[in-house]
Amino acid sequence: MQHFSLLDLSPVPEGATATEALANTADLAVAAEAAGYHRFWLAEHHNMPGIASAATAVVIGHVASVTRTMRIGAGGIMLPNHAPLMVAEQFGTLATLHPGRIDLGLGRAPGTDGATARALRRNMSPEDTFPQDVQELIGYLGSGPAGAVRAIPGEGTEVPVWILGSSLYGAQLAAYFGLPYAFASHFAPDMLGQAIEVYRAQFRPSETLAAPHVMMAAGVCLADTAEEAETLRSSQYLAFANLRTGRPGKLPHPVADVAAHIPAPVLAQVKHALSVSATGTPEMARARLTELLERYRPDEMMVTGMIHDPAARVRSFELAAEVLGGLRG
Repeated sequence: MQHFSLLDLSPVPEGATATEALANTADLAVAAEAAGYHRFWLAEHHNMPGIASAATAVVIGHVASVTRTMRIGAGGIMLPNHAPLMVAEQFGTLATLHPGRIDLGLGRAPGTDGATARALRRNMSPEDTFPQDVQELIGYLGSGPAGAVRAIPGEGTEVPVWILGSSLYGAQLAAYFGLPYAFASHFAPDMLGQAIEVYRAQFRPSETLAAPHVMMAAGVCLADTAEEAETLRSSQYLAFANLRTGRPGKLPHPVADVAAHIPAPVLAQVKHALSVSATGTPEMARARLTELLERYRPDEMMVTGMIHDPAARVRSFELAAEVLGGLRG
């Protein structure tokens, strides 16, 4: 593992507002930079009361303005929701304001429900144009001959483009285009190993990347005691269970006995989906993260975690940075 990074969704806790959530994100980014995180990514989600990062490029600009050295980016922008030119202009502007610090991760899913997807796109095409849209977007950000349509700002910024995925499709596409690849194992663990193998086996060198570069994601929830960490972790279990059962809301308060609040079959599904994770003390996390790194051999690891108390969330990521810093090599 060369680097460790952080993914934030700007969670809106119960009892708090989106204004507070975005302020918490900025505070977390400042702490993450001080702790040694290499990247700080934000993700696009829509129509979710518990996530404040819907206007992802705007939040990236906010975070970039309060940090100095850490790379800031999207993990990711759901490209089917947007015209490639608009994304190129947004991220070209970000790269112009914050040179050498902006990343652009692209996802193929809508990141929302069907009705919201229709509201975002207005005219939904039945065809899958994701590969063509990726190529078009990269062209706008490149330094090649200018076409009839240009992204200004954007042209010549060469913003690094990543392909995100949770299946073999993204792995194959990233390999074909010679792009770095990030796997969403923090909520979709089943195909992680196979996707990494496919990506590395099929990778074709490109002008921007000579060798495959893969990042895996893991949840973390660390505290001074295992009991405290388990209680803090319950908020994410509750939120994920609410989402799975069609009741998305703000990030719930933690509970001592999460099994008393989530039906057993649903809790089993939630724990499986979130199984690529480390919860407990730093010592426990070191053992678990070492196991994950040795098994999958990623070039980078990105950690994430939804904790109701902002101070406890910052503390969890600071402890995780201490652990990951010792595992980097």
